[in-house]
Amino acid sequence: MDAHPLDRPIWASLTTRQQSLSFGDARARRLDPAFGVFAAAADRSEAARAGLADLVRAHGAAALVEASEPDVPQGLEIASRAILWQMIAEPPKIIAPDFDWVDLTDEDAPQMLALAELTKPGPFFARTHQLGEFVGVKRDGELVAMAGERMKPSGFTEVSGVCVHPDHRGHGYAAALMSLLAERILERGETPFLHVYDSNTPAIAIYERLGYRLRREMTLLVVAAA
Repeated sequence: MDAHPLDRPIWASLTTRQQSLSFGDARARRLDPAFGVFAAAADRSEAARAGLADLVRAHGAAALVEASEPDVPQGLEIASRAILWQMIAEPPKIIAPDFDWVDLTDEDAPQMLALAELTKPGPFFARTHQLGEFVGVKRDGELVAMAGERMKPSGFTEVSGVCVHPDHRGHGYAAALMSLLAERILERGETPFLHVYDSNTPAIAIYERLGYRLRREMTLLVVAAA
């Protein structure tokens, strides 16, 4: 049987719906660094690992997310390792926001990057906001909360970039924005999923209340040129 696309979400995304945003060939692909840091080899063959090593040497460190820990190609080293929970919502709980929200655009990119740099929701770069739809909350013209989409394997969309300014927490912004996105993902006939560090129990509790359940544990490796 074919592997589930979420077992190798990066490869499944960069060889289908988001191939145009990536570099590489049939051996390995990586997201354009302006959008993100993710990469994947086609398989565990020597040729595929060599292709991945070429991409890392050419474009810098890369993050690999796999159900089975990937082999590290010769010439690369592990910069960090972590365990993620991959959670899927079938179906998600839909929460209607009781506050004003907006669709975010390229004009909001500087504020989105600043909020991500302040709150550290995960890798966020100059064009990460163009990977999918983003929604947010503004107060007096300042972006104080947002959530968006990232990897898009066929039939699925990852909810990511969820963050709230420390001065504006406790209003339910994150949960409602995630719910908005999940509703849109469902309307497209897709299933929402996300990744979270296994140690982040407060976030996991929130996601479970929103209807997400653990699908499986995933390995996150960041690899760099040795």
